[in-house]
Amino acid sequence: MAAYTQQVVICTGQRDWESRIEDDGKGQSWGELVRGLKKLMGRGGRYADPFNNVLVSNSSFPSSSNSTASAFLFPRFRYIPSISVNVSEEQNAQTDLATFVRAFLLPQQLNPMQDSLPESKRAKLTRKPELESSFPGAIDIQYSPVVLICGHGGRDMRCGVMAPVLEKEFSRVLRARGFSSAGGDGNPTDSPEHAHIGLISHVGGHKYAGNVIVYIPPGMKAGGSPHPLAGKGIWYGRVEPKHVQGIIDETIMSGRVILDHFRGGIDRNGDILRV
Repeated sequence: MAAYTQQVVICTGQRDWESRIEDDGKGQSWGELVRGLKKLMGRGGRYADPFNNVLVSNSSFPSSSNSTASAFLFPRFRYIPSISVNVSEEQNAQTDLATFVRAFLLPQQLNPMQDSLPESKRAKLTRKPELESSFPGAIDIQYSPVVLICGHGGRDMRCGVMAPVLEKEFSRVLRARGFSSAGGDGNPTDSPEHAHIGLISHVGGHKYAGNVIVYIPPGMKAGGSPHPLAGKGIWYGRVEPKHVQGIIDETIMSGRVILDHFRGGIDRNGDILRV
């Protein structure tokens, strides 16, 4: 897996997308969110930072709003139900998409390689946590595990074929372990009895299909004790339906990484996990 600091999982309510996700969702808030984030944070963008790679993914989770966009943030483990997708030329605007970027997606501390930048530039590229109050209704995901399966058939048919089968098997086994699916109505709850399962767009490495990312929330327990992988995201590749029960029992329930499928991971600070 490529290194990243955060993953923005955008709620589209669709189960597949154009090969380039920025070409999809024309006239829809989630599509404008994708394009706006790439404009602001991509090459030449206002908040472009080579040391802050934010992974933008579409997902099958439905949005909470028709007029604005909704998204999950990992490994922040937060759900933002309403994000304005307007991109203003005024850098101090308080209600546009730049506010979302400044509140959640910029780094808290810049890389030491950027020490030579002017102070004004450094301040511009640094997160402003006080702006989080501009997004009421945000939900912290503390207890519900999250399973993201690459199902981007518009990009690669291998994931398009494999993902629905894996999704069904994850749902079946998690139900057998006492979980119910959360977030289907666009208003995700957070409790130890729920699990979020969704299809997402391309995350790199279609040759590893099926690709699965498991995010273990910071408050999750394993056998009554703190979960060994709490606050971490684990990437698995070459997952088949026969492997799903093992992933749930070993990783989600017990906190152990399955090395045969391990592609890498991320911790709560955005640091990459390797073996």
